[in-house]
Amino acid sequence: EGKTELTEKDIDDRLYTAGQPDPDLIVRTGGEMRLSNFLLWQSSYAEHYSDPCYWPDFDENHLDQALEAYGLRVRKFGGNK
Repeated sequence: EGKTELTEKDIDDRLYTAGQPDPDLIVRTGGEMRLSNFLLWQSSYAEHYSDPCYWPDFDENHLDQALEAYGLRVRKFGGNK
């Protein structure tokens, strides 16, 4: 019997987020700089933003700051361009 090649699509299709677009921005509250195994596969090209505010107090103003910072970034999607 021959081996079956495992593809990225095979993995994508088996995740809880199958059929959903990958995130463009991951916001981490509490000043943490790690992802803690959160959407590791799906966030490979996401921009990451850390805010010192803890989640219960994270409000619309904090979100606006995160989106503003995201809007200033030049996204390269793994390339050097």
